Amino acid sequence: MGQAEWAHDLAKQLLAEPLPRRWAHTQGVAARAMSLAPVLGEETDKLIAAAYLHDIGYSPDLVDTGFHPLDGARYLRDVANADDTLCRLVAHHSCAVNEATERDLYDALAAEFDEERPELVEALTYCDMTTGPDGTHLDVTERLAEIHSRYGPEHLVSRSITASTPCILAAVRAVESALASPEV
Repeated sequence: MGQAEWAHDLAKQLLAEPLPRRWAHTQGVAARAMSLAPVLGEETDKLIAAAYLHDIGYSPDLVDTGFHPLDGARYLRDVANADDTLCRLVAHHSCAVNEATERDLYDALAAEFDEERPELVEALTYCDMTTGPDGTHLDVTERLAEIHSRYGPEHLVSRSITASTPCILAAVRAVESALASPEV
């Protein structure tokens, strides 16, 4: 069984029943990851696995700190014995460092999970931030607006998304540029 298949099954088990909308988003993010095969090659399976796993920290069974990247990455490391790269990708997806700072969890995140290679982090950020809550493809600006409207302007998620916007836009531009490259 490949990593993507294993990750699909684990994410489905943790998200499908208690959080069906989150599961729909997760499936959409994984579909976006599959579309990056021309630029990622042999690393596509790992990205698809990370896409399936990126939001497992929302599962009611896993919530500890309330910061889903950290809760999900800890579960992957401590319970699922997942590959270190997957743990790092989940921990740092979509510029999570800014929300970690808002939640006063930056030190824990940085101490427990090193950052992953930029091209993989950018690819996962692209997949997450171009997929709406129902799994449909959205332009990154639509996705950012959707997050802000869902949480409201004063919520810490909105504040962290505002701080993360330059990072998110840069990641999306980098992946879109790679996809448009004549070598692809």
